[in-house]
Amino acid sequence: MPHFGLMDEDALGPVGGPLMRARLHVRGGTRRLRQGKISLGIITLYDAVISAMQWYIAGPEHARNFSFQEGEDSRNDAVVYRVLTRAGVLDGKFDYDAFDALSERALYQDMSDYDYRDLLSGVESVMTQLGVMPFDEDEIPPEDPKTV
Repeated sequence: MPHFGLMDEDALGPVGGPLMRARLHVRGGTRRLRQGKISLGIITLYDAVISAMQWYIAGPEHARNFSFQEGEDSRNDAVVYRVLTRAGVLDGKFDYDAFDALSERALYQDMSDYDYRDLLSGVESVMTQLGVMPFDEDEIPPEDPKTV
């Protein structure tokens, strides 16, 4: 994954770690898509979205923007997406369930013919709504070509 060797997630903590991971993965996932590594790019972007949502709900400055209802598990990414959409943090235009299914498919299938443009646009929209993007490339470690 794009963050291996570039960050110490534990040292960054439960807020800084997921934010850095989300940024590294959105950059790396986008690069992989453009290199034709479609399945790997989709999986990397999936991790970016999950990390971004975990960062958002972990940040004390965001706590007033959403709330979990009884029985809603903050460790379930689909639930987190729905909570953030219900609260208006996310506009709900991104089809998270379809993205989840696509990511599952990408784990087991070569998707080199998949047209990723709409997916990338949707992921970038979610990242922007959450506040992960845009970001200054100088604030994250440079890419390591050895990370695939």
